[in-house]
Amino acid sequence: MGAGKTTVGRALAKKLDKRFIDSDHEIEARTGASIPLIFEIEGEAGFRQRESEVIRELTQLDDIILATGGGAILRPENREYLKTRGTVIYLRASVNAILQRTSHDKNRPLLQTADPRQRLEQLAREREPFYLEVADLVIDTGRPNVQSLVQAILTQLETVSKARDGDKTNPTS
Repeated sequence: MGAGKTTVGRALAKKLDKRFIDSDHEIEARTGASIPLIFEIEGEAGFRQRESEVIRELTQLDDIILATGGGAILRPENREYLKTRGTVIYLRASVNAILQRTSHDKNRPLLQTADPRQRLEQLAREREPFYLEVADLVIDTGRPNVQSLVQAILTQLETVSKARDGDKTNPTS
């Protein structure tokens, strides 16, 4: 949440000539309702079920850059879809950076609490092990701008690609 998935994802998709899809926006388009309204009516469990269905479908598409909501990683099936159907990039941001980026955003139901910092710290503790479990790349978002983040991702993707190609040509590596 607030790590820059949508902004960086769009820029990366443009650079790689791929289609960008944000799973939260897809859910809103399909339901005709905002994420906060879905949370209000169906609760987090209802939203997470919708999210899993959308991720299952979207991860079957080719040539896309997919941004998922930060909590998508909580469900084992989502972790499996993401890990086995694509290259996962974890954009890691500090709690301070997330607070700064989300402080005036009322579209974040999980932060509508008396102590958003405490909530973010709790979410980070719960989610970090799952992010690391599925991530092929971890990119810290403290870089100066979106273009430098995209360049860092492209450089690391090239390294991952070469390593994977090497694995195919040399089964003992």
